[in-house]
Amino acid sequence: MDQRVSFITLVVTDLEATRTFYVDGLGWEPEIHVAGEVLMFRVADKVVLSLWAEAFFVEEVGHQPARGGVPPITLAHNVATKRGVDTVLEQAAVAGAREVGDAMERAWGGYTGYFADPDGFRWEVAYNPGEIGQSVLP
Repeated sequence: MDQRVSFITLVVTDLEATRTFYVDGLGWEPEIHVAGEVLMFRVADKVVLSLWAEAFFVEEVGHQPARGGVPPITLAHNVATKRGVDTVLEQAAVAGAREVGDAMERAWGGYTGYFADPDGFRWEVAYNPGEIGQSVLP
């Protein structure tokens, strides 16, 4: 098996609220939107973020997703500057993000803050001055 990820799929409770947040609020351009079913964004050359309505997840996978508490996953959006972190966090707050946290200096040398999308998925907005952090920038 190749060492790669093709799709990252998150199960959402209200696809239209999720669409409003990502498209209208954050300004993302959908690759595919099937109302009430799925919303997909190309987030890298060969990587798609898929936001899947819960009913379709249950139908295909056969189980209800675990709910309650903070989902045990984070998604990261790296930027080139500390100011970029603050700008994205401000944009997320205006878009209606839940639990937007102030960015702070981290012990490992970076500067990060977090926000939650409508389903509570945490996005880390990060300035990472290290080699791996710089390697993921556009």
